[in-house]
Amino acid sequence: MTTDIVPHSGAGPANSRKRRRNDPAQYDELAGEWWRPSGEFAALHWLAASRAEHIPPAEHAGAVLVDLACGGGLMAPHVARLGYRHVGLDIGLPGLELARDHGVLPLRGSVLAVPLADGCADVVLAGEILEHVEDDVGVLAECARLLRPGGTLVLDALAAGWLSVVINVHLLERLPGGPPRGLHDPALFVDRDRLLAAADGLGLDLDLVGLRPSLRDAVAWRLGRRAGVRMKPIRSTAVVFAGYGRKR
Repeated sequence: MTTDIVPHSGAGPANSRKRRRNDPAQYDELAGEWWRPSGEFAALHWLAASRAEHIPPAEHAGAVLVDLACGGGLMAPHVARLGYRHVGLDIGLPGLELARDHGVLPLRGSVLAVPLADGCADVVLAGEILEHVEDDVGVLAECARLLRPGGTLVLDALAAGWLSVVINVHLLERLPGGPPRGLHDPALFVDRDRLLAAADGLGLDLDLVGLRPSLRDAVAWRLGRRAGVRMKPIRSTAVVFAGYGRKR
């Protein structure tokens, strides 16, 4: 397996301007926020910790974890503790440079055409990416292709439906710790039934569970009494959901 290591350009993020919803350039402009636990991407820290709870420790030396849409590399501390070679793929250079600085092997490319070999990964992460692409099933197909038989898939995404739009767009984009305004396009939110059907056809055994932040933790975090917020599993997958699976 080979990876393209991103050179450090020293260039800063692009000048901020009004953009269409779900414009990837927003992540370049907000690159300085990735590692601020109380910054614009605070909730992504909480989700990263939640993902880590469902990744098994590496079973052999050289085990590979592929982190699709890795951004600034927020999974890096968790993955390092679990013993994997951490390969992070993204299209944004500023985020990849940060990820590299935190120990991730950076690879620039599309989540719809990952430049890695079939069956190369023991674990694939697809965190907060399915609702940012027009072909979420195509991303799932890449996850299945990359995984070895018995490999682990961990994903999370925003669900399609009116309740999800109201909470994730109209409410959370206006609250501290929520996503920056304009980060999500509701038209791309994920149809869970279609996702599960596609997973089965791709040889993935996938279970979905709803997630929500601990309200007590969120209040303590807002008051500066906690560094982060735990994500709690819930029965409803109608707003934010996680998927945990294995390749058959």
